[in-house]
Amino acid sequence: MRFKDRVALVTGGGRGIGAASARLLAAEGARVAVSDLDDGPAREVADAIGGLAVACDVSDRSQVESMIELTLKEFGRLDVLVTCAGIIRDNLLFKMTDEDWDLVIDTHLKGTFYCARAAQKHMVEQKYGKMVFLSSTSALGNRGQTNYSTAKAGLQGMARTLAIELGPFNVNVNTVAPGFVETRMTRATAERMGVDFETFKLGAASQIALRRIGQPEDIASVIAFLCSDESGFVSGQTIYARGGP
Repeated sequence: MRFKDRVALVTGGGRGIGAASARLLAAEGARVAVSDLDDGPAREVADAIGGLAVACDVSDRSQVESMIELTLKEFGRLDVLVTCAGIIRDNLLFKMTDEDWDLVIDTHLKGTFYCARAAQKHMVEQKYGKMVFLSSTSALGNRGQTNYSTAKAGLQGMARTLAIELGPFNVNVNTVAPGFVETRMTRATAERMGVDFETFKLGAASQIALRRIGQPEDIASVIAFLCSDESGFVSGQTIYARGGP
């Protein structure tokens, strides 16, 4: 029960890595607010863990601030912020539209900025907090993902900077960068490429040292470690959870 008496907010918590993280935090004692763009998936996860469901477009500052206030009203505090909300709009640079760029950057970068800025006020006041941003191995560069790679690299820089600014107030900020994980997002990538998803997964596994692809629970375990007091001396770091070096 690493998170007994702790309150966590997970954005993008209705599906994939976010949902797995919300379930794990709750299983280990946290009271969890589950946020997603769509109310249905957020409510499904929240109901299963006895948490709070919040529909929120993280690229909208007023919605983010309302989400934080609702969490505080329901649970009385906020100890953990995990930002998993994200979308993809993959395309080669010469085909990428302004909208493709804006939607991805606004959701990942601006959305995380809004969440972190709203949450830090309460974490600073209580002299305790854990923030974990979901980055990606795409931060190292990936064909057809100029927008996504830029956003995911930016989150690492944001975490390092916030770790410096918030460290004096006992707030840890880190990122987790998954490799290939079986989610709705990787399925969408296979569809974009015109590849059968099972074939796509087998090809990805053959390039991974452990010879298997990741599951949302694999990443949730790393996120939970960074949200726990066991990682009290870890801040401003990016952990690449990719099944190999």
